[in-house]
Amino acid sequence: MISQFFILSQRGDSIVFRDYRGEVPKGSSEIFFRKVKFWKDDGEGDAPPVFNADGVNYFHVKDAGLLFVATTRVNVSPSLVLELLRRIARVVKDYLGVLNEDALRKNFVLVYELLDQIIDFGYVQTTSTEVLKSYVFNEPVVVDSSQLGPAGIFMAKRMPVTTITKSVVANERGGRKREEIFVDIIEKMSVTFSSSGYILTSEIDGTIQLKSYLTGNPEIRLALNEEVSIGRGGESIYDYGSSLGSGAVILDDCNFHESVHLDSFDVDRTLTLVPTDGEFPVMNYRITQEFKPPFRINALIEEAGPFKAEVTIKVRADFPSSIIADKILVQIPLPTYTTRVSFELEPGAVGNTTDFTEANKRMEWGLKKIVGGSEHTLHAKLTFSQESHGNITKEAGPVSMTFTIPMFNASRVQVKYLHITKKLKSYNPYRWLVIVTCSFRESSD
Repeated sequence: MISQFFILSQRGDSIVFRDYRGEVPKGSSEIFFRKVKFWKDDGEGDAPPVFNADGVNYFHVKDAGLLFVATTRVNVSPSLVLELLRRIARVVKDYLGVLNEDALRKNFVLVYELLDQIIDFGYVQTTSTEVLKSYVFNEPVVVDSSQLGPAGIFMAKRMPVTTITKSVVANERGGRKREEIFVDIIEKMSVTFSSSGYILTSEIDGTIQLKSYLTGNPEIRLALNEEVSIGRGGESIYDYGSSLGSGAVILDDCNFHESVHLDSFDVDRTLTLVPTDGEFPVMNYRITQEFKPPFRINALIEEAGPFKAEVTIKVRADFPSSIIADKILVQIPLPTYTTRVSFELEPGAVGNTTDFTEANKRMEWGLKKIVGGSEHTLHAKLTFSQESHGNITKEAGPVSMTFTIPMFNASRVQVKYLHITKKLKSYNPYRWLVIVTCSFRESSD
């Protein structure tokens, strides 16, 4: 049970606000944004997804630069509320076609109608896009494709722009509906290196997402590569002489959408389902088997005097040159007595940004893109307010790195084919497959 729901922009503007029970003060959105903003400014990092302030529990998730927030005074399951917020964001995206501030403002009437059907007096009714189509009658206002973010621009290079911003309830001109289905493999990885470059921990959290614009709810069959195996069965991941072979893709655990039938999964790794309208995860999986990380990070910190030090960071891309990573951000915490940082980029560097945040003593290096097989270096000179006494290596780090790599997945999980069952032989819908790898955290101690 929740008391309020609201959506805030990056500036803290309240785009959507709904008070269901009147138990929480009206100014809760301002209180929430102030808490979240000062949390980061105080050097404590990002605010946790759940926190309490003045007897009010705040829950929030961030999606496409927007903050989806729920409040309540009662003790409810945090996991339940966070999942509700994610599903609301997904439903809004299904109806609007694209999730951003401009789309919300142009379709606020539709968004309020959706909220009234999803939540009644603080209690969840349904988050199914297909069920909501029977109760929501407003048509979405199409957003100009020029408002797309970086991810949308990348997608537009590979498929028609109308597919990116298309709502599940809107038809094309002439009342026709284009038969399309999209399958995305999205993987988030977390890797920790030792100071000597060895991998300490590694993990991949992957999702196979499906978005369907098919009419008539036809049955589809989605086949994964046969090397996929669930559970290690007590065998070492280094035992390449086992029956699994060196090419095995071992999933530690996985779960499937409620509409997926697993009758043939154990035989030929085929998933059978009748897709619902909108976007939903067909399968979630987790891998802790050792894999080759896409990047190698080397950081060297040396003292250059009693009040000075030098930092050298090298990033090497260990993937093919045909693949390009973007939105790369390298961060390293510095000693608390650091007062000034001067940066020196490599010759010919384009699209790089550097910054030193005084509040949390953190050095940041941003790269617009990295081509596979390339290596990039950053030199920085640190100035201290006191002597380091030889403890600088213990007080700095670890280095962390975030990134996104389109059309690359480290786990080797693949979709072999997608078969759509339809009675008419002339039925041939468009099929799109997109693979994206991004990082939870890739760090070096």
